[in-house]
Amino acid sequence: MGKSVAGGQFLTREISPEEIFIPEDFTREHKAIAKSVKEFIVGELQSRGDEIEHVNNELSRLLMKKAGEIGLLAADVPEEYDGMALDKISSLIISDKLGEGAGSFTITELNHTGIGTLPLVFFGTKEQKAKYLPGLSSGELIGAFGLTEPDAGSDALNPRTTAVLSEDGSHYLINGTKCFITNAGFADLIFTFAKVDGEKFTAFIVEFNSPGLTVDAEENKMGMKGTSTRSVIFNNVKVPAANVLGEVGRGSVVAMNALNMGRFKVGAVSMGNARNTFGEAVRYSRQRVQFGRSICTFGMIQEKIGMMVAKLFAGESMMYRTAKMIDDMIKHGPMSTSDIGGATAAGLEEYLIECSIMKIFGSETQGYVADQSIQIFGGYGYIYENPAELSFRNGRINRIWEGTNEINRLTIANTLFKRLVKGRLEMETDLDALRSGLKKLESVNQDDGGLELPGQMLVVGKRITGYVVGLLRHRFGNSLGAEQELAGILSDMLIEVYAFESAYLRAGRLTSGKKSRNGEIAVQIVRYLGCCLYDRLTSLINRAIPAISDADSVYDALLPVSGVLSPPPVDTIRLLREIADDCVEKKGYPFKLV
Repeated sequence: MGKSVAGGQFLTREISPEEIFIPEDFTREHKAIAKSVKEFIVGELQSRGDEIEHVNNELSRLLMKKAGEIGLLAADVPEEYDGMALDKISSLIISDKLGEGAGSFTITELNHTGIGTLPLVFFGTKEQKAKYLPGLSSGELIGAFGLTEPDAGSDALNPRTTAVLSEDGSHYLINGTKCFITNAGFADLIFTFAKVDGEKFTAFIVEFNSPGLTVDAEENKMGMKGTSTRSVIFNNVKVPAANVLGEVGRGSVVAMNALNMGRFKVGAVSMGNARNTFGEAVRYSRQRVQFGRSICTFGMIQEKIGMMVAKLFAGESMMYRTAKMIDDMIKHGPMSTSDIGGATAAGLEEYLIECSIMKIFGSETQGYVADQSIQIFGGYGYIYENPAELSFRNGRINRIWEGTNEINRLTIANTLFKRLVKGRLEMETDLDALRSGLKKLESVNQDDGGLELPGQMLVVGKRITGYVVGLLRHRFGNSLGAEQELAGILSDMLIEVYAFESAYLRAGRLTSGKKSRNGEIAVQIVRYLGCCLYDRLTSLINRAIPAISDADSVYDALLPVSGVLSPPPVDTIRLLREIADDCVEKKGYPFKLV
């Protein structure tokens, strides 16, 4: 595998299977990390049963210290501050495996190691890092992140919280309220944001024992009931000027980079949870007998199992592919050796589109799998703390925090347009050239039973998505502005292409060389996903083009697409049955390695 392609370039470049990282590439160290997380879950979490799903801040602090003792809190912290400086694949494995079985504690840990630590890793001074990072790495200190306010949710960069510099310049007085703050009931530090002089959005490090800082009662939530979630109130809280994080007026840079890593990890947590829930549903379907046979032999149950595992395979494939690209950017980027925190932030910024895709796809896959698993469990699935019920309730928040999925969809589309304007992403947007290119493509109508068909479908999917980008630029110029619906449609097209390509490339690896294990079932999944890609793109385009084009030109705009986006004759019912049979035989997710 060579150096990674640039962020967003998956749409414009042909990528070979050898260029990507897949879970089957895990090293011994990666597998050892996964094993240690699973041992922690079994030894410290599952043994406590239902206690984990009820707020107990003393227990949470104890468990965080235990997690710190085995290095689970130090993965992304530089070694000079008692961290482990692991690669992003390893960091992702920790979140993935916690998502599989840590319940509410997953978010306690995720919030601390992500947005509760990384702002300092990315933007702290040497003095700030030396003072706080060792404690955050060990669990002696607990971090929190305060951005959301009662009147500033998705519009988080326009807070009412203020910070006024003292006359002697020694400290700031902060006033305001932050809400929905994870870990607030037992945290020691909060990275929070306020406007200096009413306009300079700025990040601060604030200690919870500061006079004037108080917290409200615990929120009574739908799910993640074992996490602490409170409002934090600042009433003339005196914060040393030395605790400004980054630069005055540059708080948005701190917030967005921290949230980007959070999105990266939320996707992993969601996929881990979905994989575990899926396994429970498959095992139940084997045991549950109705009408004299196991329900896993019924066609509609097989269909659910097949559809779920296809989404899991695609999500997992893109997740670890993205992690390796970020690792390569850190290693080969302009800040590769001098500043690991800055290099990581740069890598995350480069793959802003991919990280947002991971967050959306992971969280929505988790919701889908939880919902379908409840259906497989039937009435038992609706009973409190059945694995599927708990997954459904706990996972719903993943589509809201770290930027709602709607905000992330806008981020994907707007980032693509900005990079086209700046020349960071080279892409043909001339309509005549795009139409000519589509006319040269042939509709895919031959099925060889292997990967040739999905490969052709991928080419068509990329070209058609590029065509829609061209139509949007022709109509709206360099910005989609208020056209949120169209931004969402474009983002969904990019999500479908990136997910499908990731699955396709992984299947290519699994059917070549030494990595032939599960290759046949991977091919079946990708062939099914190719049909899903065409169905989804057809639906999205039929919504988008009438909104982009003038009434008298809609037909002309649709004509180049209709010529190539015709579904091939693939028996998806048979494919899903075969995929489901493999999952049932293996008692869960067939690609699970650790």
